[in-house]
Amino acid sequence: MSVEAPEVIPASAPSRQPAVTAIRRTFSSRLAAGFVVALTVLWTIPTFGLLVTSLRPQADVTGSGWWNVFLHPSFTLDNYKTVLVSGGYNVSGGLLPYFVNSLVISIPGTLFPLAIASMAAYALAWVPFRGSNVLFFTIFALQVVPLQLALLPLLQFFNLGLSIGPLTIVPALHLGGTFFTVWIAHTMFAMPLAIFLLHNFIAQLPRDVMEAATVDGANFFLTFRRIVLPLSMPSIAAFAIFQFLWVWNDLLVALTFVGGGQATVAPLTARLSQLTGSLGARWDLLTAGAFVSIVVPLIVFFSLQRFFVRGLLAGSVKG
Repeated sequence: MSVEAPEVIPASAPSRQPAVTAIRRTFSSRLAAGFVVALTVLWTIPTFGLLVTSLRPQADVTGSGWWNVFLHPSFTLDNYKTVLVSGGYNVSGGLLPYFVNSLVISIPGTLFPLAIASMAAYALAWVPFRGSNVLFFTIFALQVVPLQLALLPLLQFFNLGLSIGPLTIVPALHLGGTFFTVWIAHTMFAMPLAIFLLHNFIAQLPRDVMEAATVDGANFFLTFRRIVLPLSMPSIAAFAIFQFLWVWNDLLVALTFVGGGQATVAPLTARLSQLTGSLGARWDLLTAGAFVSIVVPLIVFFSLQRFFVRGLLAGSVKG
């Protein structure tokens, strides 16, 4: 006679659902919503003051704070007309040419690193070759190198080429003061972070989809174009926002490679500080110019906002 041992049912781990529900209930409460609204209002007040100041006459700006507009409202568009068309102190011809220069710098400065980084991230994630992990971690480590260390050597390389003693490896390129130098510089400086972020997203794409493409006869380039790019669009759009805002608001790289005195290539940021004069007396013009400079980043952010949120959340939860 045999006696069967009773079946042992392992104790399951305590469910985390109540804790998750409590956290969600806390963040969706009225107190949390009120805190977010108050924080948003406080965050918006400086921008609102900037807009109000840009619409006030010069005498009102120098004589009282922008909040006095609620007691004595007075608005004008002369500041924007002066900034865009006439120009201010030491800025002849207005800011429109520099506004166009910023677009010419920012759009290629965003597209070039995205195109190169997306292909590099796909190769490091899905194309097997010896040393891929070492190469990826080397690129990742380059993020800790300050870009200021490379500005002067890169500027010398663009203007004088590369020489080791009497041996000339790369002849003088004479690219100083052109858009090419700024495009190349922003592309180089964006590579480590772009490859790192895009690699983390592309590496988590379903393996079954990639293997099915290989079975169907698709090569690496066709797989990248037909599968990887459409699926990686959220992460690409998220990084595109970061890169565009960085290039648009950049002043250090622009001053290093194109300078502030060349109207044909100087960006908008190189001229904003010159609107106030040496004593900072024209705040009405500076606020108008600053508000003009933030219009394009706001349009880019709000137009790509849904991709931005999806890109930030992508890959944060597995399964």
